[in-house]
Amino acid sequence: MNLAFKNYINNFKERDEKMPALFIGHGSPMNGIRDNEFSQAWAKEAKSMDVPSAVLVVSAHWLTNGTQVTAMDFPKTIHDFGGFPQELFDVQYPAPGSPELAKQIQKEIRTTEVALDHEWGLDHGAWTVVRHMFPKANIPVLQLSIDYFKPAQYHYNLAQQLANLRKKGVLIIGSGNMIHNLRMVDWKNIDNNYGYEWAEELNKKFVDIIEKKEHSKLFNVPELGEAGKLAIPTPDHYYPLMYSLGLQDGKEEIEIFNNHCVAGSLSMTSVKIG
Repeated sequence: MNLAFKNYINNFKERDEKMPALFIGHGSPMNGIRDNEFSQAWAKEAKSMDVPSAVLVVSAHWLTNGTQVTAMDFPKTIHDFGGFPQELFDVQYPAPGSPELAKQIQKEIRTTEVALDHEWGLDHGAWTVVRHMFPKANIPVLQLSIDYFKPAQYHYNLAQQLANLRKKGVLIIGSGNMIHNLRMVDWKNIDNNYGYEWAEELNKKFVDIIEKKEHSKLFNVPELGEAGKLAIPTPDHYYPLMYSLGLQDGKEEIEIFNNHCVAGSLSMTSVKIG
C-alpha cells in the first residue's frame, strides 16, 4: 500500500480550526509547469494554512449530468488538452484518493444523489494547481463534478452542504476562471497581464461584489450586462466560483489574490475564504 495513502486513512476528524476555501483562476494548462506569479501565489497560500487532511477540487473541466465524486484509491493524471509541449503531457501527479472521504461527501450532499466515480481522475483544472501547492503529492485529492444542466444558484446551495468538511481538515478548491472567453483571447499576448476594457471593468465588479458578500448578484449572468455575456459565454469556468462562495459563512473574511486579467479575455483573479 502507498505510504501516503496509508497515513491518511481515517484521518478526517474534526479540528479546532476549519480549513479555508479557495477559488483559483487556473488559466492556461502551462501554469502547471511554470514558476510564475500565479503558481507562486498558489504555493504561498498552501504554506499559509495547516496541512489539509484532503483536497476536494471542483474543476471547470469535469462536467456531468448529475453529480459525481471520484472514489478510487489512486486517481490518474488526466491530460485533457492539446497543442502544448510534451513536457506538460509528461507530468504525473500521483496523489492518492480517498474512497472513505468520497462516501462522506455522498452523505453530506442531501439534495441530490451523488454517484461514486472510479473512471475520471484528476484533470488539469485540479493537478496543474494542486501540484504547486502540495508538490510531494502525499495528500489525498478528490474531484467533485459539476452538473452542467443546473443553474448557478443550484451549485451555490449544493456547496453549502459541504461546509462541515472544512471542519475536518478538507481544503475545498473551486478551479476555473471568473472571466473566460477563449474565442476572444489575444494569442499574440497570451502571457501579458492585461484585459480588454470590458474584462477589466467586470473583474473589478466581481471583486467588489465578492468583498461585499453580495453573492446573489452573481447568480444570474444576464444581469451582469453585455460584459457578462462576453466574459461567460458558457458557465463551465464560472460555476466553480459558486462552490467556493457557497462555503463562506457571514463572519469570514476574504483575500483577493492573482488579481489580473491576461490575454485580454481571461481573469486569473482568485479568492481565499477564511
